[in-house]
Amino acid sequence: MRVPDSHLPKGLAAASQSSKKAEAILPIIQKMNSTDAGERKWACVAVSNLIQNDSSTRRLLQGKNVVGELITRLTDSEEEVVMEAMGSLRNLCIDGGYDICAEMYNKNILTPIKSFVPKISQVLSQYLENPKEASENAKKLTYEFAENVITVFWCLSETNNKALNAINEIDLVPFLMSFLGARDKLSITPVMAAAQCLYVLSDDNDPAISSLRSDASYITCLLSIAKEASSTVNGEGKEKEGLEFKRVSLRILASGSTVDIDREIVLPLLQPVISSVSLPDAATTAQRLVENIASEPPTVEKLSLKHTPKSDHKSNHEVELENLEGRLRSIQLALEILTGACATLPDPSFEKQNEDEDEPEENDDDDIMEGEEGEEGEEGGDNELEMDVEMNGDKELSGHPENDSVLPSLVPSLLNLTYPTSLSFPPLAAPSPHPPTTSALSAIHISAMECLNNIFLSLASSPSPVVQADEEGGRKVWNDVWSVLGVIGTESGLGQEKRQELWEVAVGVLWGVGVVYKGHLTATQEQIQHIIDLCTSTSDEQLRVKCIGTLECLAQHPESVATNKVIADYLVSLLPTLSKSSPVGVEPLIQAVSALIDIYSDETLPYDVNFRQGGILQTLVSSVDGVKKAIRGIDKRREGSRDLRRRGDEVRENLVAFIQYRRRLRL
Repeated sequence: MRVPDSHLPKGLAAASQSSKKAEAILPIIQKMNSTDAGERKWACVAVSNLIQNDSSTRRLLQGKNVVGELITRLTDSEEEVVMEAMGSLRNLCIDGGYDICAEMYNKNILTPIKSFVPKISQVLSQYLENPKEASENAKKLTYEFAENVITVFWCLSETNNKALNAINEIDLVPFLMSFLGARDKLSITPVMAAAQCLYVLSDDNDPAISSLRSDASYITCLLSIAKEASSTVNGEGKEKEGLEFKRVSLRILASGSTVDIDREIVLPLLQPVISSVSLPDAATTAQRLVENIASEPPTVEKLSLKHTPKSDHKSNHEVELENLEGRLRSIQLALEILTGACATLPDPSFEKQNEDEDEPEENDDDDIMEGEEGEEGEEGGDNELEMDVEMNGDKELSGHPENDSVLPSLVPSLLNLTYPTSLSFPPLAAPSPHPPTTSALSAIHISAMECLNNIFLSLASSPSPVVQADEEGGRKVWNDVWSVLGVIGTESGLGQEKRQELWEVAVGVLWGVGVVYKGHLTATQEQIQHIIDLCTSTSDEQLRVKCIGTLECLAQHPESVATNKVIADYLVSLLPTLSKSSPVGVEPLIQAVSALIDIYSDETLPYDVNFRQGGILQTLVSSVDGVKKAIRGIDKRREGSRDLRRRGDEVRENLVAFIQYRRRLRL
């Protein structure tokens, strides 16, 4: 959603109170059905004008069925009315997000807009065959109309599976590729829209991927765009700068749409892009432009309909602000593609288990309760414990060249992009002066953090001795992430969802850094308490797992005995007892049990005193039946239940072996 509105109260009455343009709504709806084509055109243009950065007014228009009215105008007898209606629908898609796109799909927008595809293709073919015969005005109208139609397809593709399946039936790939193939002869605007739509359609969507692979020339074209050097662009100043950045964005989109593209192409392309804009400077510029626009506010009455539409009737300052937002969105896109590239870096080659084998039989754990300490079964217990230690990342793995050089080189640039600006996360009491810029900035911070998350997951999965030796670098990343979180703060509630989302992703980064530099990281009391509080307050099981994993790593700093005790006490509090179940879900419970085993697997470490003095062994003994019950209760209908059950059984067996091992030590 370009203009977030989650902070607004629900209902038309609330939207009416917060909108400054409520009185303009009714005339627009009335004129939408006027017998005068000029008035119908005026009404369509007015919708675009009113909704700019104004989610309250957009909600009011939605309440008056503006979506249905505009869809009706797509079959208007006047061509200019159709074009303006298409432009307004496009703007509603971008400003309104998934909900308004779902409304468009439900009101059958696909029927009229899919009929535009062959018409646009025909005009495009005629122009490419005889470019001199087409007037500049005709070309401009065609470009704008094509861009609007394609953008609506792109937005609908991201809405839900029903909309995506319906669009798959149209098979847009040849249509979109016709724009990319003729990019040198066309305006950059519809070409960019086609690339964006293709990027969305080719993301984990088999029908589009198959269509893309069906013609070798498509892949060749995309690779060619991705490899293109920066071109010389005619124009001056801001215009030249904006156009050149659009060409860079086109290369990014092409690289993201290409199936199985080589990282040797992606990384050199994306690294300079993510460092190309200073986010604090962008925020300052956005605030200045907003002030300039406010000094000469456009009104619906001043809209001129005597001439051809000009850039959706935007002023120079509005166009400059939109270009700035476009550059920010391109950085966000580059980060998304980079995040995917980092996720595909080598993983450890753990021994693959047979997925068709029957569920393991339950072991008899009665001997644990009775305190058996005989020789029988000792060897098996040791093996189980060793397996758990290996699965927790302590097994020696060979490093990978990518992990030694490429990944660490990205970290400084990514960390810079996680630092919030004055516009990134405004409090509810002081809303953003330009919600689209705020939305773009917060998305960049989150995307950069997600990329860092994948980098450290890769480094944790395939350890690099070179990276692990840089303990100072690890501490810097740890401290930098906490600095970001300190600025973000913990404000929650309506309108603060992005702030909370960044926290959730950042905890994953902290866990990855903790694994890579396990035994070398220390944390402050405040940091540990923040993680514990987050784990306690959230209902998200995955976030709880991240918190517990991070605490597990921090507990393994040999000299931090006091820290170890705080963490151990918390992890023990998550275990089930004879009289009560665990206060957390089954997956966090499994993580907590695994963490306690991993932390205290070496009795020679200084902090092992906490295990002995805290009576943790007996607590673990008392938890065995509860752990077994929780694992056996995993809902088989739950996604990933088979893998979770398998891991749960492994951890339970490791728990039994660990208890036997610690008992034999007689400490």
